[in-house]
Amino acid sequence: QVQLVESGGGLVQAGGSLRLSCAASGRTFSSYAMGWFRQAPGKEREFVAAVSWSGGTTYYADSVNGRFTISRDNAKSTVYLRMNSLKPEDTAVYYCAAVPRTYSSSSYYFKDVYDYWGQGTQVTVSS
Repeated sequence: QVQLVESGGGLVQAGGSLRLSCAASGRTFSSYAMGWFRQAPGKEREFVAAVSWSGGTTYYADSVNGRFTISRDNAKSTVYLRMNSLKPEDTAVYYCAAVPRTYSSSSYYFKDVYDYWGQGTQVTVSS
């Protein structure tokens, strides 16, 4: 079992920045690639970003590429999502999730492959 706890969400004006954190406990953190997803009201949960188990490779949705940065610190069992140039359409509940590192990286974009999920943290961007 892996327990994931997100933090760092809040209310920010358009153009502002936030950094989300996701602290993991339980099984060895480096056994998993990590992803961030988000879900806006009335919409499907969508992929935002993912990072390989080592932190060496990152993946982004087109909508956030160039504005968001995912990173991880295996010594702290924590994954981060730095969000810059925030837009009102970034408003959503953000979730971190863990997928076994043995899975192909091409699967990281799909929420169904992730085994563990956090409870989510709300991000609201005002215009």
